[in-house]
Amino acid sequence: MRSGNEPMTARSPLRLRLWLSLWGLLWAAAGTALFVLVGRPGWAAACAALALLAAVDLVVVARHIRQGPHYQPGRDVPPYEPPHGPRTP
Repeated sequence: MRSGNEPMTARSPLRLRLWLSLWGLLWAAAGTALFVLVGRPGWAAACAALALLAAVDLVVVARHIRQGPHYQPGRDVPPYEPPHGPRTP
């Protein structure tokens, strides 16, 4: 159902983001291990930093999913109505 106010009531595809961050975490961890084995500490550090970011994103997304329909409404929850107060620039 489209209401015309999608930018104000957009919903995040959290489950997709969960899987993508897990996929990124796995690849970054594998890259870290590979670069450590071949003796490239700079690339290993870059992959480790990327793995850390993916892990933090994974935790944030999992927390939002656990918080329920406020962050991840199901198909049976209608779009939120925008606030009807004065608009601020």
